[in-house]
Amino acid sequence: MNKRPRTSIDNAVVDVWQREVGQLSGRNFAHRLGGSEDLVLRLDLHRKLEKHRGCVNTVGFNGEGDILVSGSDDRRVILWDWETGHTKFSFHSGHVNNVFQAKFMPHSDDRSIVTCAADGQVRHAQILERGGVKTKMLAKHQGRAHKLAIEPGSPHIFYTCGEDGLVQHFDLRTGAATELFTCQPINDRSYRQVIHLNAIAIDPRNPNLFAVAGSDEYTRLYDIRKYKWDGSTDFGQPSNFFCPPHLIGDEQVGITGLAFSEQSELLVSYNDEFIYLFTHDMGLGPNPVPGSPVSMNSDASEMGGDHCSAASVSNMDMDEKMTSQVFKGHRNCETVKGVNFFGPKCEYVVSGSDCGRIFIWRKKDGKLIRVMEADKHVVNCIESHPHTMVLASSGIDNDIKIWTPKALDKATLPKNIEQKPKARGWMHRMGPPQDLMLQLLSLPTRRTSTEHDGENSAAGQQLLQLILTFDANSDGSDDEDGGDTASHEDLFS
Repeated sequence: MNKRPRTSIDNAVVDVWQREVGQLSGRNFAHRLGGSEDLVLRLDLHRKLEKHRGCVNTVGFNGEGDILVSGSDDRRVILWDWETGHTKFSFHSGHVNNVFQAKFMPHSDDRSIVTCAADGQVRHAQILERGGVKTKMLAKHQGRAHKLAIEPGSPHIFYTCGEDGLVQHFDLRTGAATELFTCQPINDRSYRQVIHLNAIAIDPRNPNLFAVAGSDEYTRLYDIRKYKWDGSTDFGQPSNFFCPPHLIGDEQVGITGLAFSEQSELLVSYNDEFIYLFTHDMGLGPNPVPGSPVSMNSDASEMGGDHCSAASVSNMDMDEKMTSQVFKGHRNCETVKGVNFFGPKCEYVVSGSDCGRIFIWRKKDGKLIRVMEADKHVVNCIESHPHTMVLASSGIDNDIKIWTPKALDKATLPKNIEQKPKARGWMHRMGPPQDLMLQLLSLPTRRTSTEHDGENSAAGQQLLQLILTFDANSDGSDDEDGGDTASHEDLFS
């Protein structure tokens, strides 16, 4: 006889019974309840937070989850009581251009906030006892600084990355920045001298490991323990690389977002492509060969296990080993979008989209389960609450939206989910004139000696290519939606 499939209500009743008789701990009960797909299907708009006067490029909860911090094109940072919608504190960041990232430093009573922005500055804001605020510039990137990452649990240490390819380490106890390395291409196939970095993330299980990614197909993993603080060694060589095999050698893709799960899984969001989930054993090793699916002689990745030797793994096993979970359906062509995990045990993957919607997938099988209308233009940021099933989202609109599982009826997927559009190649488009100048200045200095004519010719070709690229894209750089989107964190704005 066929058994009736269990519903979510049946599962909830069983969980309550197991908790009451001691077969299920209170913590596991809370996790099962908090990670319930039923709650995801009941997410609904709780309220809008309206105070900013420009695109909201960053949102993030504090450790307790009762305060939300946001930053905007209006260069202001706002602290919100998100449940009531009231602002607790608002101040000018000190930046002279769009704020791209703002985060609370842990264990600082929510009074220590670090920011980075389109002006390249990295700043520290301290909220004083009597309600004032003191801001200080700690360092500056030569180009836009998109993201920063805070060492888990540390009130002092964080990292930044920027379009100049530079990764910096900060310790607020000294107020000094350490330039760790400038990210380089792995070969000479591109005119770029550096990889423009869009994302950085730290492994919460092993904070010694951090990943960076940007204008090529690779995510690079580094181990800070290999850095010699006297600067005596070159720290530029990653411990490991990650990339889906079919994207190796693809010059049309780049990476906009990274996130680590609590299980040390690495989530990577590609422009004009999909989102991929990597485990520790999917790395390409420290010296990947372009066009090759794997370089296995690795002493490198300490993400949780030893690599097998190439001789002991068949091609079929390797194909299976390199197959990462993929998440499809959203659109990521126009802006620098983040990506994130959702749920008490990172059961779900969430991303914004160019179509103005939020996409939520089950992590274990990549199935799309929710699509929510969230912005008139583009959704870029989605942050999950640290303890409960709550999301904060922002994008081109000037407001922030808070989502809670309050809907009476479970949602179903819309029928008009758009397919991935044709590539626009925005990772290779030049933006403002200062970006072009940054590229020009990075080219080798022209020499007058006749013995360097070959080098001069190569540099001249690079310069010509840059000018042609800039000229070819300048006519089409205006966003089709108009001026509202032009000031946002857009790679070709």
